Amino acid sequence: MKPILSADLERILNKLEKPDLITLLTEQISSSDLNTLLLKVFNEKVRKSSPNDLLKRYAENRFVHPSKVNLLQLKQLEMDILKIALGKGVSPIQLSPVAPIGCTSIVGTVDQNKVISALRGTEVVSDATNLIALHIAELIKHHKPLREDYLRYCTTHRHVRAQYFGDAPGMLAHFHLFCMVAAGVDRGSYDFEKQSLWEHIEIYRNIFKSLFNSKIEVIISERGGYKDSAGLVTRITEYGESLELKDVVISIGSPQKENQYYQGLQFTIKTVIGDEEYYIGDGGFVNWTQKMLGTKKERLLISAIGLDRLLV
Repeated sequence: MKPILSADLERILNKLEKPDLITLLTEQISSSDLNTLLLKVFNEKVRKSSPNDLLKRYAENRFVHPSKVNLLQLKQLEMDILKIALGKGVSPIQLSPVAPIGCTSIVGTVDQNKVISALRGTEVVSDATNLIALHIAELIKHHKPLREDYLRYCTTHRHVRAQYFGDAPGMLAHFHLFCMVAAGVDRGSYDFEKQSLWEHIEIYRNIFKSLFNSKIEVIISERGGYKDSAGLVTRITEYGESLELKDVVISIGSPQKENQYYQGLQFTIKTVIGDEEYYIGDGGFVNWTQKMLGTKKERLLISAIGLDRLLV
């Protein structure tokens, strides 16, 4: 199938007098050969660059500038949060700065243009939950962990995303997230969904109560992807209310069944710190391990909160 080209790409291909170049590079040579070719191209570009060119590129590239966040406060916040999660049975994991290319777009619904694609078959991490999900799927497929209990991982990670939002407040080229992922198998009655989601909420409750002396509101919204998404929302909400968690308010958001990222439901974390209101994170169920492992029995919950906004 002929690739759909933007006006800029058509202009470039016409200038090179190679209208079929994209097809040749994607279909006629292997990924390793393409990598070899691109490495040579970038090597030649760099070889012809001067230190002044490098400084100019630094000045013009929004992705490479330091964050304004206080580094010591950020590192302390990371340590405090990871210790809270570890105390609740979630294993911290140190991820690579890069992921396999397509990590965000192949199993999710994110356009590849919204991430920074790199050489050697990689992309810069734009969502650590994707990379943790890959780690979990590899464990399940090749190391066969005992599945009596759920697999629980968390991390703090610097993310880079390529969308440009101008000077919109809170929209940063790179930013820190605390992420959690839980994996299990379907045992009926939404057991995994109920237990794993409220485990995540309990950790967020602890984080905001102990570190910021604030309560959280959990907004649960129906999404498509489950046979009975409305029933899932009802069961999840009833289970949460039965736990009678202190400092947690549960509310129901508007259904968005056309949203294809989360499956069944999405939850949003809202908190107030001082006089500032934050919609600080979200989470929900995804079908990534189902797709990677080829079984409908797999279940996966992901969630994350932003850290930079709590410190800037």
